[in-house]
Amino acid sequence: MTTQLTDPAPARRLGTRARTALTVAAVVLLAGSTAGYALHAGNRAAGQQAGGDASFALAGPALYFRDSATGRVAHQPLTPTAGAADRTTGGPACDRFHAAGGTALCLRAEPGVLPKTYAVVLDRELREVSRTIVPGVPTRARVSASGQMLAWTVFATGDSYSATGFSTRTAVLDRRTGYLVKSLEEIPLTMDGVRYHSPDVNYWGVSFARDDSRFYATVSTKGRTYLVEGNMSDWSARTLRENVECPSLSPDNTRVAFKKKVSDDPAAPWRLYVLDLRTMVETPLAETRNVDDQAAWTDDGTVAYALPGADGRASDVWTVPADGTGAPRLSVAGGSSPVAVADTAGAQ
Repeated sequence: MTTQLTDPAPARRLGTRARTALTVAAVVLLAGSTAGYALHAGNRAAGQQAGGDASFALAGPALYFRDSATGRVAHQPLTPTAGAADRTTGGPACDRFHAAGGTALCLRAEPGVLPKTYAVVLDRELREVSRTIVPGVPTRARVSASGQMLAWTVFATGDSYSATGFSTRTAVLDRRTGYLVKSLEEIPLTMDGVRYHSPDVNYWGVSFARDDSRFYATVSTKGRTYLVEGNMSDWSARTLRENVECPSLSPDNTRVAFKKKVSDDPAAPWRLYVLDLRTMVETPLAETRNVDDQAAWTDDGTVAYALPGADGRASDVWTVPADGTGAPRLSVAGGSSPVAVADTAGAQ
């Protein structure tokens, strides 16, 4: 099985029979589920600490990440000299993690003949607030700077963006109202000024603006990918640029870091770029290796991302300047899903 998942743990658990069953399950379970739904708490009592140490919480400034060796969230100081000796462990078990504004989102894969994902919302103390069960394999997670808007993406079929016939489902949760959009696919999409309709439309890689209404994401259709600017307030989306995947909006909301397809080589198709949203000028970053991840900004001048790990590690977290200068730097040996928590009130 070929996969381009940066953190391959969830995908590794799926065999051929499981993927086939998942395709059937996605059709049955997701049919008619593209409208908004009220969110209900899962079978855990709200407020229960979500599987981590009681003392482990969101407290910055720190770089939070998924520890590849344990599968649990850890953190270390946001300094260039921080290393394994500075790591604090004991967070919840997650396959994907993101946090901001005193809210965290933990995606957990539940393997089986019909694989599913738990999208678990956590508070500042990393106590469970609610959970949603989604059929599929977790791949992307994002929380808005305010902590009020959350988005997650799962693979509904297939196991890779580069696999033939893959399908994703991206959901958006508004914590202020409890309203859950189970799939972005029904949002009215405009392409080149014309309302666009196609049954193969897929969304992934949401990144929210500071106003909690505007967002950026990838949409794919007819074998092409586009950067989309969406608006939750008027329920609309429009394409801005072709060949943009997994956008990540900068803290100042002026640029997006993204992966761009630069090769037809299935083993190394992508490279990291930054797009200035005012000028629409692209800048290739100094990281020249293949990056299959949704980058995260640690500040307005630096992006973090995961790569396959060295020395037998599943993945490592690297950082690189966002202006195309400098060189990549290893930040976390044995980590993925990096997110910079600036303080207990926010993260990027």
